[in-house]
Amino acid sequence: MKTDDLISLLATGIEPIDRRQFARRLSLAMLVAVVGACLLTVVVFGVRADIVAVATTPLFWAKLALPATLLVAALLVFIRLARPGLDVGVRWGGIAMPVLGVWAATLLVLSGVPEDQQLGLIFGRTWRTCPFNIVLLSIPGFFALLRVMRELAPTRLRLAGGVAGLLASSTATLAYCLHCPEMEVPFWGVWYVLGMAIATLIGVLLGPRWLRW
Repeated sequence: MKTDDLISLLATGIEPIDRRQFARRLSLAMLVAVVGACLLTVVVFGVRADIVAVATTPLFWAKLALPATLLVAALLVFIRLARPGLDVGVRWGGIAMPVLGVWAATLLVLSGVPEDQQLGLIFGRTWRTCPFNIVLLSIPGFFALLRVMRELAPTRLRLAGGVAGLLASSTATLAYCLHCPEMEVPFWGVWYVLGMAIATLIGVLLGPRWLRW
């Protein structure tokens, strides 16, 4: 068989790749993450009674800023890790900056209050349950995002799983803000970050098993 004939045979029936397919699947997974976390928040925990009033305060929007910026940063890294050979580069800094920012704000707030009040700002009233609530709310998005990642060709499986966990948990933390009564920066800097870190660690541990192809 001639080379040209072989090439023609191999090319027969080949359909063009739909470059928008990944975007559609990722959008659907993010929709599952958002809707799933919000529904679980409403059904399991309930929305705080004063949500309308508190939503008019700048502090509430500052509270949303931590998970919102992490969501965007994790999404950018997720897209890169989903395809082999793409460098993440400075996008890792987008994940680090919100965390470092809230920790800096935490130190600033704590430095301005007496020592006997600092622990109250850190622990609040719900520190025992907050991180685990965030992990619970992350479950729908975590599985949806891992499925999208697995359909592609990730090569750095631990990193890919970890970023999927961070993306799901940052989305979950946004939804959890509808319920969470804590309004102190030190609380967010410790317990919100811990909840997202736990989900990220779960992704790191499960990534090599669930994303192998």
